[in-house]
Amino acid sequence: MNQRLKQSILIGAGVVVGLFLILLISLFAFRSSLLSYTVNRVVEKVESRYPVDLTIGSAKFNGLTSVVLSDISLVPHGQPQLFKTDSVHASVGFRSLFKGRIVLRGLNVSNGYLTAIKDGDRNNFSFLFKNGSAQPVDTTAKGGRNYGALLNRVLETAFDNVPDQVDFNNLNVSYTSPNRKIDIKMPFLTIEDGKIASEVSIRTDSLTNNMFVKGTINPRDYNIKASLYTSDTLGIRLPYIQEKFSGTVAFDTLHLGMTDKRFRRDKLTVKGTAMVNNLTVNHEKLADEPIFLREGAVNYVVSLGQNLFVVDSLTEVRVNRARANVYASYSNANSKVIDLKVRTEELPANDFFESLPTGLFETLEGIQAEGKLQYKMKFHVDLDSVERVVFDSDLDASEDFKVVKWGKANLDKLKGPFMHTMYEYGKPIRTFMVGPANPFYAPLNQISPYLRNAVLTAEDAGFYSHKGFHEEAFRQAIATNIKKREFVRGGSTISMQLVKNVFLTRKKTVSRKVEEAIIVWLIENERIISKNRMFEIYLNIIEWGPDVYGAKDASRFYFGKQPSELNLAESIFLTSIIPSPKRYRSSFDSYGNLRSWKSGYYRLIGGIMARRGLISQAEYENLQPNVRLYGRARDLIVTAPDAEYEDTTEFELETIDMLGF
Repeated sequence: MNQRLKQSILIGAGVVVGLFLILLISLFAFRSSLLSYTVNRVVEKVESRYPVDLTIGSAKFNGLTSVVLSDISLVPHGQPQLFKTDSVHASVGFRSLFKGRIVLRGLNVSNGYLTAIKDGDRNNFSFLFKNGSAQPVDTTAKGGRNYGALLNRVLETAFDNVPDQVDFNNLNVSYTSPNRKIDIKMPFLTIEDGKIASEVSIRTDSLTNNMFVKGTINPRDYNIKASLYTSDTLGIRLPYIQEKFSGTVAFDTLHLGMTDKRFRRDKLTVKGTAMVNNLTVNHEKLADEPIFLREGAVNYVVSLGQNLFVVDSLTEVRVNRARANVYASYSNANSKVIDLKVRTEELPANDFFESLPTGLFETLEGIQAEGKLQYKMKFHVDLDSVERVVFDSDLDASEDFKVVKWGKANLDKLKGPFMHTMYEYGKPIRTFMVGPANPFYAPLNQISPYLRNAVLTAEDAGFYSHKGFHEEAFRQAIATNIKKREFVRGGSTISMQLVKNVFLTRKKTVSRKVEEAIIVWLIENERIISKNRMFEIYLNIIEWGPDVYGAKDASRFYFGKQPSELNLAESIFLTSIIPSPKRYRSSFDSYGNLRSWKSGYYRLIGGIMARRGLISQAEYENLQPNVRLYGRARDLIVTAPDAEYEDTTEFELETIDMLGF
């Protein structure tokens, strides 16, 4: 290469370098103007979209490609300030500078405060969920509120505003209303390349939760996964449970995820997963002791629309190792209708029993079994006609199902004599032998047929034909409880009453009722004892008055005779006080005569017994609501001075005629 060519190349290179330096100097000379232009565009864009005033106190370069925005605030029109932050540090790429625009990357926000305030119908945040510029989404269209549309707008707003990369230092979020105060403090929150990490302290009124949060997010696909881990020994506790329901719910870890979101034809469908570890639930209406679940999970498909909420049948719930598909729906378009279906595949019996949360069914804890079990349940109710409630529940066992070890309660004890303790208000009051060694024990064949048949008629007419459950009675009980909005009727069979008395407490909890049903199923399915044996035990342990237990004790207490000697009228009286034995005195006046209102019960039970051939027509026609008290019962009941037994037969018969029996 000759000398002149070398000189030309050097001159050209110098010119290029010079021009680049001139351009670079020009860019840096005008970058402040470019930053100001960019900031103004951002402010204009935000204020054109929302009814707010966005203020950025200052914007300047701090170093070669670092930008600092200071004193930023967002104030809705006519409302208190929603957001403010001391400073935002960001970086600017060379490429964006050369293109004549500024793209801020790597946001670092210090001392941010998001303050949501609600006062009646006024608040400073609802504008975020408006559809367009003027009006909010119409979620209250004719026919009712569409919660699907509302939630869809909330999700879209949240995902649309997720930054690509941000690092918050000391982020504070609060919500204040006349009856609520929530404060959230995050020493750090980072979002980078779709990964989320944070430390969070949430105070709701007087309850504080401390936790770590990790997860991933893909705003474009509406995909998010988050894991919440407790950072102290107290666990993560749900707020307001104590205040609203007088209970507590706490857990160590919660994993939440949403994998898909679709909004079509005014209906939102969301798919995802959730899993909780070491869940503790404590409520006196659920169980006597805290309920502990080691691991629970759900793969859910949920739809929300106008007057509609549906948990799709594709939803799978897992409790430890037991899995079930669940369908649930609530619709109030014309009337309030609730549907619930639960179905499991066949699963090993041990998996079923070992998966039961501890504290929920104490009597069954430790039980071991072979074979397989499958559960199916269907529930339907229209709250405008609850008497038509549908409830079907079936627990099916394989042919090789067998219990190989009982839990805390040994059901085999029913086969022979056993010690039985009666409790009152959770305290033991009397223990006695259920068997021939007890002089007050009466074998079934030594109890009057009148009493046996009267008890069966009043308490469980299908006892000898069903397998522990009377579905129609149970449906009626559900209808009654829904109407009363409390647990007032249980639909119990004699089998269920026996289990309740021998193995369980008398507290009316959800767990006790379910545990009762499982034990009854085991007794009936395993054929542990015969129906006669069950009925015999039942008649020898039920309460019939003050420290009066069993048919023999009752017949001697009230009538001074053996249970085999009871007549029809005496048997119907004893049957009448089984539901409320402590109110035995209310059946009599101060002279020891049955009160007139008892006549209706006599005609009802006696009439049913006659129609079923349990007594003759002549016995029914001669039946009088009249009994003679002897012994201890007379001493306790008769309080009139110098009272003699008064025959009120004529008065009682007149009352029967008046009642139309």
